[in-house]
Amino acid sequence: MLIRKIVKLILKRFNIPVETQARLRWLNNIPTLQCDRRCLYLSLMSLQLHGPVIMILGPSLLPHLQLWPRPLLHRLLSDLWTNGCVASCRRLSTDGHTPQPVIGQDSVEVLGRSYPRDDFTNVTPKTLSRVGRDLHNQMHHPLWLIKERIKAHFYSSYIGRWGNPLFSVHDNLSPVVSVEQNFDSLLIPPDHPSRKRGDNYYLNRTTMLRAHTSAHQRELVRSGLDAFLLAGDVYRRDEIDSSHYPVFHQMEGVRLFSNHELFSQVCSGDLLSLFERGGRRTPEKQETHSLEAVKLLEFNLKQTLTRLVAQLFGEDVEIRWVNCYFPFTHPSFEMEVRFQGDWMEVLGCGVMEQEILNSAGAGNKLGWAFGLGLERLAMILFSIPDIRLFWSQDERFLKQFRVQDIHQPIVFQPLSKYPPLSNDISFWLPDHGFTENDFYELVRSIGGDLVEKVTLVDEFTHPKTGRRSHCYRIIYRHMERTLTQQEVRFVHGQIEGAAESELGVQGRY
Repeated sequence: MLIRKIVKLILKRFNIPVETQARLRWLNNIPTLQCDRRCLYLSLMSLQLHGPVIMILGPSLLPHLQLWPRPLLHRLLSDLWTNGCVASCRRLSTDGHTPQPVIGQDSVEVLGRSYPRDDFTNVTPKTLSRVGRDLHNQMHHPLWLIKERIKAHFYSSYIGRWGNPLFSVHDNLSPVVSVEQNFDSLLIPPDHPSRKRGDNYYLNRTTMLRAHTSAHQRELVRSGLDAFLLAGDVYRRDEIDSSHYPVFHQMEGVRLFSNHELFSQVCSGDLLSLFERGGRRTPEKQETHSLEAVKLLEFNLKQTLTRLVAQLFGEDVEIRWVNCYFPFTHPSFEMEVRFQGDWMEVLGCGVMEQEILNSAGAGNKLGWAFGLGLERLAMILFSIPDIRLFWSQDERFLKQFRVQDIHQPIVFQPLSKYPPLSNDISFWLPDHGFTENDFYELVRSIGGDLVEKVTLVDEFTHPKTGRRSHCYRIIYRHMERTLTQQEVRFVHGQIEGAAESELGVQGRY
């Protein structure tokens, strides 16, 4: 009765989208006189309401919640306000009112907030222009379709005690995170190569654009969630080709288990424990985990992901598991699927490091996590040949994904293949400080999506002076029309000049 009353009030007083209302149909299955606090918490979180809405609803909600434990009530309203404010800011991107990012002399403004610049600041206007686009939340976009297929699978396959979806979904968290969130909270060592300035987009030494959605894992677990899906845009400096782009989208899942939840279906499960004293770390488990718990958790993880991939690729899909290493899970695995004759990696996963759960206040539980790339799945499932197409505004591209049923098979019909134009650039490298990613980023900043691929085609070391030079081939191709050599030459000339002035190279052209 309590849950229904509160949700009915929300739906009545505010313009809640039809899609969101559909998520709450499970409320009809809740016994009239019973209330599960966690159900209410998850259902309200799933609405992703605007902060002002929560402030208005507060007086209406509080009389019903006054008997709740104060810490839980504080966490509920705090999380709703935080997520709501983020949602309010991010949703502005769909109606054209999102504050435009600004890189000033002393600060960087992103999503309406200002961050001081320092010697680590390396974000570019081109990359910041993608912040707030939220392709994964644009209805009928191919990335949205993949996200919705995954959501639909989890919603229908994993049901809570009252018939509600077991997994909550969070797809509007701000991509601006602290370095501590992105690295330290996931136990990534200070000297780990993934932290390098050349591989990430830093607003300053303490703040960055997230490199993975896992940056939010700890905060969501700390909020009391035991099972959730998380989707969002992530940012990494990388090479330039048809499958790499500085902005892409990830989706991940986390599920935690208590002793009872993991062993309830096991004979004499009440005699088993998640943890053991005096254990040691082996290739199969962490030092504090019992082998029985890890093997059962691993089975549940692999079964969950096998079912997901079968839903996406078809029941007859072949899969194989490969042992691997991630700083935040142990043991860790990659799943590969056989698609059109080739084995392709589609996701990474593993048993969450217990230290992460301990720091999030869930030290009495074990958990698994997985992560996958939405672009990679969309390129495979829809036969999309170039990652730049996801950012296209060409109606010929977008209309192919406007389907009535999200599960309807789609095979992308290529747009007219416009001819490529290539130009080489050769230069002597400075004595120190040059990285290939810096050059790729400079090319992206100037050439934008006109650049299809950049390849290092030659390296030379002068036999007498020891000076080194690189020669890169830049392939230009517009996704929607034919480029002229004059247009390309103009852009190429800008790249040559900027490389000398910004990277300290000496041209050989």
